[in-house]
Amino acid sequence: MKIEFAPLNIPLQRRLQTAAVLQWIFSFLALAQCCLAGFVLLALSDWWLLALLYAGWLWLDWDTPTSGGRRSGWIRSWTVWEYFRDYFPLRLIKTVDLDPKKNYIFGFHPHGVLVAGAFGNFCTEATGFSRLFPGLTPHLLMLPFWFRVPLFRDYIMSGGLVSSCKSSLSYLVSRPGGGNVAVIAVGGAPESLDARPGALTLQVRNRKGFIKLALKHGAQLVPVFSFGENELFDQMENPTGSPLRRLQNRLQCIMGVALPLFHARGVFQYSFGLIPYRKSIHTVVGKPISVIQTPSPSRDDIESLHKVYMQSLIDLFEQHSTPTGWTSISTSPSSDT
Repeated sequence: MKIEFAPLNIPLQRRLQTAAVLQWIFSFLALAQCCLAGFVLLALSDWWLLALLYAGWLWLDWDTPTSGGRRSGWIRSWTVWEYFRDYFPLRLIKTVDLDPKKNYIFGFHPHGVLVAGAFGNFCTEATGFSRLFPGLTPHLLMLPFWFRVPLFRDYIMSGGLVSSCKSSLSYLVSRPGGGNVAVIAVGGAPESLDARPGALTLQVRNRKGFIKLALKHGAQLVPVFSFGENELFDQMENPTGSPLRRLQNRLQCIMGVALPLFHARGVFQYSFGLIPYRKSIHTVVGKPISVIQTPSPSRDDIESLHKVYMQSLIDLFEQHSTPTGWTSISTSPSSDT
């Protein structure tokens, strides 16, 4: 394979952008393992008392990820996230104003491989969420497993990440006074296995758990489409029914996380590596769907609202797809979560 090396005279600004994305990739793929190993080593060292104190704190703080989390405005505003934004570049687009007195569920589509758009827009202030939507506080939902990892849990909560369990979502959208936004990658881990350039398959047709909770708590539904999300990484061929796909599905059922075998470019060369391609991402926040609170929604209530949500998502895609070059959208059935 011929390797295409990066020129030596690349501007410092672009080097800093690559470094920002590199640390994000490390945080996503390896930081949890490093934090766990560091905690174990600390517990086995002469400094074991610190590990014991942290374990006590962990026990007292165990429910925080399901109770709104613990964000840090300072970490969300780090300059490194501005370099992260400019690498792609990443842009957040508002279509209408949202009432800060209400609670919202943002349905984020598509999941992509590493949900870069969701992280950059809702876990940092690099694209100006607080400026575009004053009075609203975004919370990106993540698998509960990651909040059990010592130290790592505190880092991801600082950006606004919270557990994706039902009790966590219910806590956010039932808060009196409004102002909370729960951001859900509706397609979840299975959708990441179909994320590749030029492809767009959404697993949303049978995803209705968030619809039921929206009805139960009267939270407004907002479709969000992130154009360019699937363009960041290539992925090994894994068509439905192939041995690799069956293995990935099996591991996803066992572990709760998908394992897409992705690749893109490297740091000093463009031929292979885990750094995403420099492809623009436009994340468009659509119009809210008014939801009347129904404490015990029936199947018909859920089906009816789900159809409205699906149509709103398709309309959002069609209204904003031309400037970004997309021409079609398809949905795929998936089990509810």
